[in-house]
Amino acid sequence: MKHFLSIIALGSLISCSNELSKSPNIIIILADDLGYGDLSCYNQNNTRTPEIDLLAEEGVMCTDFYVPTPYCAPSRATLLTGRFPLRHQLIKNPTPDVGINDIGISSEEITIGEVLQDAGYKTKCIGKWHLGHIEKFFPVKHGFDEYYGILYSNDMRPVQIIENMDTVEYPVDQSLLTQKYTTQALDFITRNKDNPFFLHLCHAMPHKPLAASEGFYTPETKDDLYDDVIRELDWSVGQVVKKLKELDILDNTILIFMSDNGPYYGGDTGGLKGMKATTWEGGIRVPFIIRYPKAFESNIVVKIPCWSPDIFPTLLALAEISPEKSNYLDGKNITKILQGESFEHDPVFSLHNDKVLSIRKGDYKLFLEIPRYQKLPSDWVDSRAPDGKTIIAPYEQARPEQYPGLIPKKPLKKFQLFNLKEDITESNDLSEEMPEKVQELLEEYESWYNTLDK
Repeated sequence: MKHFLSIIALGSLISCSNELSKSPNIIIILADDLGYGDLSCYNQNNTRTPEIDLLAEEGVMCTDFYVPTPYCAPSRATLLTGRFPLRHQLIKNPTPDVGINDIGISSEEITIGEVLQDAGYKTKCIGKWHLGHIEKFFPVKHGFDEYYGILYSNDMRPVQIIENMDTVEYPVDQSLLTQKYTTQALDFITRNKDNPFFLHLCHAMPHKPLAASEGFYTPETKDDLYDDVIRELDWSVGQVVKKLKELDILDNTILIFMSDNGPYYGGDTGGLKGMKATTWEGGIRVPFIIRYPKAFESNIVVKIPCWSPDIFPTLLALAEISPEKSNYLDGKNITKILQGESFEHDPVFSLHNDKVLSIRKGDYKLFLEIPRYQKLPSDWVDSRAPDGKTIIAPYEQARPEQYPGLIPKKPLKKFQLFNLKEDITESNDLSEEMPEKVQELLEEYESWYNTLDK
């Protein structure tokens, strides 16, 4: 009898193992400060990015995809939790070199990593974290079995590589960062080819200081370091895809490529107004590509406005995972939108610090507050520029005159309304012509804002 029960137990274990092995792998490749127009699939006038373009050809490319803040930490926390920054409460950037050390992701938040761990996935975060740099905020405390990278922006001192909980490299030659992160990614994928895994690959580039390895850096040609960086980032994506193909797991992998916010100087918004740190389109509209042939056809372009809170519930739906515990989510499962079967989405919002600055629903975007103006003077000196000792990167860097988008004029009024389908550069304010649309969007905002206590 005991032998019979053992056989049943073993059979159940094998069955569960087989079912788990069919679960899709998940990879999110997150670039830092990558502009909407930095990829050739979004902007034919820019540096060629054939590997990333191929993802778009084999998957779904969103033209109107948003992040909630035009800067790092709140955007990254939203991606991992599915929650708007006012809900997860990480609304500013942890910054070690100015003493902002005591903020980070709350232990009350439930990350994608934690849900996937509970479902049997192996998880790793590589690269920039920026959700807190004291031990209680480390990735290995918030859903990742492994971590390797710089815990914050690559221009914040001390620039040091952490592996799990320990410092393993200081100082850091940043020209090797993309190479090292790619090597780490390929190793993790190879080790976990037979179990479902979640890889959150958060590249440092093209955040300043820009740096590329010897095979991509072209110091003999001036003013093109940004292009070198983008070409190496594209190479890295190609290496990940190549490895997945070699292991015969590419089509069982949900692969996402996106940016955390708009570009800094030297980047390209693709003609959108503004840049990083502003809630004009250039600061909050980002490239978003997803490849997963089991759910999505190839070469699909989606123009419905979606946003990063949608990633959490969409991934869980695609992986057929129902978490035992959950927080209130601001995102929705957008599988049907990505499949071209649905054409409606709830409003999306932008934030700066604790102020909700805009709402977009359908074609219309309404500024609720005066949008931030961002433009450095041409004689600005970067206190975090490469110094060859604590920040090791090429001295050649982008300059303030290399504004990445259409330069906004200093706004004078609070409410501004734009039809983004007809006016992508946010140049024609319709607020006085369409007061009924302003009122409609204000009511939508109030209705949503009242949910923030959930």
